[in-house]
Amino acid sequence: MLLDARPYEFKALFGIVHAGLRARNAVSGGEEMLRLRAYEKLQDLVRQGRVKKAGKQYKGVPKALRAFSEDLKALRKRSGAFAPKGKKVARKRALPRRASAS
Repeated sequence: MLLDARPYEFKALFGIVHAGLRARNAVSGGEEMLRLRAYEKLQDLVRQGRVKKAGKQYKGVPKALRAFSEDLKALRKRSGAFAPKGKKVARKRALPRRASAS
């Protein structure tokens, strides 16, 4: 969405993201918390120079967003995180818990 030529207001942008998450059954309540997290992530993208903000409008910087997307794909491939459904991912075993000092 942010790679489009047109700018978006946060409310419209969140509506699109939220609808996509609902379509994948990846959201269950907690809309306000999701809205807050999405806003924080959008502000992080602005601070990193991947999105430009003009007033209440947000517009992606295509070159920076594409590079960011490629970096995330490479990271996911190396770590095995966010594997598609049906694929088994080797997980690290949790460290044993320490006995409490009490």
